[in-house]
Amino acid sequence: MKQFLTALIFVLLLAPAGFPREQSVLARIRVYWASGGGGSDRWTRRHVCATGVRLAAGHCAVDPRHIPYGSKVILPDATLLAVDTGSAVVNRKAARRAGRTAMERGALVIDRFFETKQQALSWASRNPYFMFVRVSTPDFRTTSVSRSPITGPGQLLNSRPTTNAATPSTPIPQQNVEQRQKSSRYAR
Repeated sequence: MKQFLTALIFVLLLAPAGFPREQSVLARIRVYWASGGGGSDRWTRRHVCATGVRLAAGHCAVDPRHIPYGSKVILPDATLLAVDTGSAVVNRKAARRAGRTAMERGALVIDRFFETKQQALSWASRNPYFMFVRVSTPDFRTTSVSRSPITGPGQLLNSRPTTNAATPSTPIPQQNVEQRQKSSRYAR
């Protein structure tokens, strides 16, 4: 009986870590885009992101220490897939500068990707700087996000295909990822 209870407690302690977790967080939502203007850099213009997946509408950049790659970020008007990162997202400078309260200054930064500058700025003008978002982390027993996608061009496991799935996604070397994280490409 003692062994059974010990095994049961052990399983119950490990079980919550295996299930997808959903939480609500305050985030400073920013935008970046692929074509035109200061909201894009050479990687974004080529639709390349930190995980090697081809950037498409419905993707976002997050700090992977707080929101793992492959997580779903649920905004009031859309559900985004976390596939990218950048130095402006990781250091949270936008939240510290725009925040009026301590809670806003401590918020996470999430950058939403758009194809064009017009789409990005239009969305940004209609929505507040800060909003509560739901983050649903993936179940890592069945889902993995790696630098080279194993499901096919432009797809993550359990994600919907991108708009241009015919273009192969090539993994980028670690050196380019580090250089990209150093550059600041985010607008607004």
